[in-house]
Amino acid sequence: MNYTKEQILAHCNEFSKNTLMETLKIEYIDAGEDFLTAKMPVNPSVHQPMGLLHGGASVALAESVGSAASFFFINPKEQEVRGIEISANHLKSIREGYVFGTARIIHKGRSLHLWEIKITDEAGNLISLCKLTNMVLDRKKTEQHE
Repeated sequence: MNYTKEQILAHCNEFSKNTLMETLKIEYIDAGEDFLTAKMPVNPSVHQPMGLLHGGASVALAESVGSAASFFFINPKEQEVRGIEISANHLKSIREGYVFGTARIIHKGRSLHLWEIKITDEAGNLISLCKLTNMVLDRKKTEQHE
């Protein structure tokens, strides 16, 4: 990566405006050579009817952080990232507080990135374990940024 931690976090939080990430109040909070971490509040807006964190909200957090992480391994002027598969195992429930999604690269190829995303609570308990595959696509000449 050719970006500082501060640049990565600022970019991720900026491009989250007016998106699902903003709706879910996802905030990117830490980054390193092989990981990116975001947090999301657990409250009624992300609950399922039984008052627990909705699995879909967990998956949205996982895909958001894993896709954002791939962005820093590509040339955004010539390439873009698309999530093509995500799986999740929900291991523990949570009713309130924060969850943290940390994406770590498993495989960084030219055309595919494979990420493991661990979603934990504030005490470090594993809530969900997710796997995300991203495809790296070349931008069409008309879409490339000058």
